[in-house]
Amino acid sequence: MIRRTIFFAVFLAAIMAVFSAGAIAQDRSAEFTRSRLDRQIRKEILTLPYYGVFDAIGYQISGDTVTLTGYVVRPTTKKDAEESISDISGVGRVVNDIKVLPLSPSDDRLRSRILQTLSNQGGSLYRYFLGANPSIHIIVANGRVSLEGYADNRGDANRAYILTRGVSGS
Repeated sequence: MIRRTIFFAVFLAAIMAVFSAGAIAQDRSAEFTRSRLDRQIRKEILTLPYYGVFDAIGYQISGDTVTLTGYVVRPTTKKDAEESISDISGVGRVVNDIKVLPLSPSDDRLRSRILQTLSNQGGSLYRYFLGANPSIHIIVANGRVSLEGYADNRGDANRAYILTRGVSGS
């Protein structure tokens, strides 16, 4: 009787281990799928034809729904982002909440002056604007300026903020 009880207990423990390992494997598989989807979405955004330093697109993934957020200068960038994300396998629906910044010559001039100031007078800040994916994005809407992205340290972030505030019109 004791042998049978021990055998039954070992048998139950083995079955529970197999099922819990399956659940862990499913969690890891879902996590891997989400990180793969995350990488693909990020790549699609960064390779949009007119995506640049004056645009900032973010996204959230909820199941098979991707919600796009942010700001773009060109309406075609908004449309291209939605189309390229909807073509990714694993994406069932795209909610496009990207806002197109208003056409304004004064905003365009302000964007250019801020980029020039940060690149030329910012010391080592120019490196944040190199390459196809700038680390800092400059968003200007009706004269209101925001810097989106990241800096390597707090000093660079503070320097970018101070220089931006010093540009006339911001």
